[in-house]
Amino acid sequence: MRAERDSYFESTDRPGLARTTDRYQQALDRCIAKLRATMPIVGLRNPKIGRADLTWDYCGPFDWVVSFQSGQLWLALQLTGDPVFLNAARARRPVFRQILQNHHAKDHDLGFQFSLGCVADWLMTSSPEARELGLRAAEALLARFRQEGQYIQAWNPRPAHGGSRAVFVAGRVIADTMQNLALLHWAHRETGHVDFHAAAAAHAATTAQHLIRNDDTSYHTFVFDPASGDPIRGETHQGFAHESCWSRGQAWMIHGFAQCALSTGDEAALNVARRLAAKAEALMGRDQVPAWDYKLDDGSPAHRDSSAGAIMAAGVYIIASLTTGDEAAHWTAFGDRLLDGLLATCDLTTNPAALGLLNHGAANVRAGYADNMLPYGDYYFMEALMRSLGHTQFFW
Repeated sequence: MRAERDSYFESTDRPGLARTTDRYQQALDRCIAKLRATMPIVGLRNPKIGRADLTWDYCGPFDWVVSFQSGQLWLALQLTGDPVFLNAARARRPVFRQILQNHHAKDHDLGFQFSLGCVADWLMTSSPEARELGLRAAEALLARFRQEGQYIQAWNPRPAHGGSRAVFVAGRVIADTMQNLALLHWAHRETGHVDFHAAAAAHAATTAQHLIRNDDTSYHTFVFDPASGDPIRGETHQGFAHESCWSRGQAWMIHGFAQCALSTGDEAALNVARRLAAKAEALMGRDQVPAWDYKLDDGSPAHRDSSAGAIMAAGVYIIASLTTGDEAAHWTAFGDRLLDGLLATCDLTTNPAALGLLNHGAANVRAGYADNMLPYGDYYFMEALMRSLGHTQFFW
């Protein structure tokens, strides 16, 4: 590992103390039990956001979060071999067919949707149809690549929103898309077509150059001139302010760059993930669950975001798996700290009234959604628990 890596973090680990993971295995067992218990209630619906009474509001057919329930079901199948999870996951396949049949439904989130839906199905069952749907989604995501600025276009204009929406989305890239690149890397492995890899690599390079500031905080979005591709400015869409640092955006990129490094062996991607994770760790201070934004300075309530904590935990465990020695031990300890925070303050797996796994997720604080169960928080909570225990087979 690079010698300068030592400057990225303080030595807060406790060498010599044996790492115990029983609590993570017990939590993972509770997640599976919760999924099993709530299946008759959830049915074929897909959770969107939690209500105050810890039940769900559910997705429409093209929602970006439509796959996170199926992702949890595929993980549960992997862990248990129980066909009840197979049947529930596969029964959602029509949702993914519908996305590919609707032009306005296909956007930068195809990676979230199809990696945890159809790619998972293919990897778990060798279904030819699931593979075909995954490849079609990858082709649609590739078609969003803009040669002029070397990025994948975020969001779509929506007819109902008129010209202002078209102006807003034109030339825009967002942090979230780093997590969607896994679909392109999978398609490259499946087909050998270099365009999938080239677009993913170019988008990652553009993200590293323009969404990450010199101090290793990040913008949520960045705007390019849609005609020339020239960079214009960084902004936020869900964070506190344009120059603040939205914690879930930082977490998307930690996991996204780490996953790119895992998929391709790219040391540059790994180094970006390290920088982002080290900065998030420093910004958290003594907190165990991230604030929804790391630069709140107006005295407003510092809502926590359990989803940012879960995504980041899964990402830093990937970093740990790609490093060695004291560095790997540090990242493992940071992942454990994040999981411990979620278990101490956000865990709903022992609450029989809750349909989800984690509370205190910040879906969109600026829009008034500040303390909710979130299906993506639940999915990454399961993934992080599995990575903490040494599991390595996932769908990214």
